[in-house]
Amino acid sequence: MKKFATILAATTLAASAFAGNITVKGSDTLVILAQKWAEVYMGQHPDVKIQVSGGGSGIGLAALQSQTTDLCDASRKAKASEIAGCLKAFGARPTEYKVALDGLSVYVNPENSLKELTVAQVGDIFTGKIKNWKDVGGPDAPITVYSRENSSGTYEFFKEHVLKGKDFAASAQTMPGTAAIVQAVLKDKTSIGYGGAAYGGGSKLLAIKKTDNAPAIEPTEENVLSGTYPIWRHLYVYVNPALDKGEVAAYLNWIRSDDGQKYVKDIGYYPLPKNLRSN
Repeated sequence: MKKFATILAATTLAASAFAGNITVKGSDTLVILAQKWAEVYMGQHPDVKIQVSGGGSGIGLAALQSQTTDLCDASRKAKASEIAGCLKAFGARPTEYKVALDGLSVYVNPENSLKELTVAQVGDIFTGKIKNWKDVGGPDAPITVYSRENSSGTYEFFKEHVLKGKDFAASAQTMPGTAAIVQAVLKDKTSIGYGGAAYGGGSKLLAIKKTDNAPAIEPTEENVLSGTYPIWRHLYVYVNPALDKGEVAAYLNWIRSDDGQKYVKDIGYYPLPKNLRSN
């Protein structure tokens, strides 16, 4: 009975995708860009309907495993356990597409006098080791930390690459999305948060130093493409290879084409270099 339900779900999903209805679910970091891509593509292809929703990379990858979405947006690579879940669900590894680059940014209130931090200082702030701005050259004020929920790919990427696997401070306030973090930072002069470059509008994006003696680097396109900005990442789309044909394949090809990539920068991320656009 369970096997029949799995086959039925896969058949229904495939029929939906090939009929011109494409569902996209996952990363909140990618959701604004994904909505823009869907809007433009549907304008060019009136017979295609694309539904986009967020929830976090983990939510999207769970939906991919349960075969309740055609495409999964992710702001981190799929975990081994998630790939294993796909192998169990539909007998194949999901196909991974890089679709954009992002300079993962550290946000502070515009009235904060601080301009830069090292990667280690950022990690110490978010783990709670550093609790006052004066300890990193800022004002004498306690630091309020804002973070994402643990289903977020941004949360996981930040924890792995900046916190080096350590836990976030117990005092960190969990927010439902990056936009919510930015709004909280704008209201709180002593706060700090993190997220995609596209969401930072209005907040101050700190320059980041790889080490104490390294130069402070801003998350600009040039610095992300060159890899000199220390906290950069790829953004991904995952798909069941059985569905990577017909309208789904056409849409993925368009996303990674010159036409699709020109909207990446409009949203606030950085286009994928052409040498990375072939899978």
